[in-house]
Amino acid sequence: MKWTRFRIKTTTEAEDIIISDLYDIGLDGAQIEDKLPLTPLEKEQMFVDIMPESEENDGVAYLSFFVEQDEAGKLRLNDEELTPEEVSARIENVLKETAEFMDIGDARLSVDETEDLDWINNWKQYFHSFRIDDILVIPSWEEESENADYKYKLRIDPGTAFGTGMHETTQLCIRQLRKYVNDETELLDVGCGSGILSILSLMFGAKHALGTDLDPCAVSAVADNCEKNNIDTSRLELIIGNIITDNAVKEKAGIEKYDIVVANILADVLIPLTPVIYDNLKKGGIYITSGIIEGKEKDVCEAAERAGLKVIEVTSQGEWRSVTAKKEI
Repeated sequence: MKWTRFRIKTTTEAEDIIISDLYDIGLDGAQIEDKLPLTPLEKEQMFVDIMPESEENDGVAYLSFFVEQDEAGKLRLNDEELTPEEVSARIENVLKETAEFMDIGDARLSVDETEDLDWINNWKQYFHSFRIDDILVIPSWEEESENADYKYKLRIDPGTAFGTGMHETTQLCIRQLRKYVNDETELLDVGCGSGILSILSLMFGAKHALGTDLDPCAVSAVADNCEKNNIDTSRLELIIGNIITDNAVKEKAGIEKYDIVVANILADVLIPLTPVIYDNLKKGGIYITSGIIEGKEKDVCEAAERAGLKVIEVTSQGEWRSVTAKKEI
């Protein structure tokens, strides 16, 4: 399958307007390249595992739009079959009209062709093995070095929906799990995603883990990662559903069943989640949370205390925070 890419050089101020105007002619799914720093809200909402090196904003933006070609090389936009040249002409016309009322830079348009293979494999150059203390995280296409020194090895590949363990929020959870997991641990992993935290907890010695997630893609992601890491799937079960709003999910997970509940989500989700999780924890159970951007840890601590939990530790890595609490006996 081949695609035609239309790439426009413009300004950061104009990128949203141009994207909106080109949407009207049938172009969508813009890929944006600029040097604008992420806002605090964007950082909170995006757990970006593979972060590019930041550079000073120069006001320049590149917008790329990809359109699939048919066998004759034609492109379909708004139910019309067009040549790349005809699409280019329409883009140029939109840019000309937009430039009449705002600065859009030089608005240079380039057109080239790409294939699926590029999309699937090119990002591999950015993801390599890395260490989290004595844990080696390694993708399937790499071989460990002969002198690699580690205690645990996690085989995992980046996927379209879930992370890899590289993000600070995940590492905060992993370090807390190392402190509290033992060979009798029953673990509940809320928002388990690819199952990293559950799988590592089992490697650390946990007896059993249950993951919950809203995304059905978690089923195949967890199964794949269990296979890569030789984890018996009977030790890691999965429920798809919302444990906050669906009592059936909460009850199926089990009341007063878990020694540890871990949730690496977002502060705004952790706050309503906490009183629900209180019931799932055993007395003396540990509640490990992360995904908390700097400044919101106080809100999560207060939610834990309102629910009847005792906050025992707040840890940090970069701009992110982890709150660990305990259900008292």
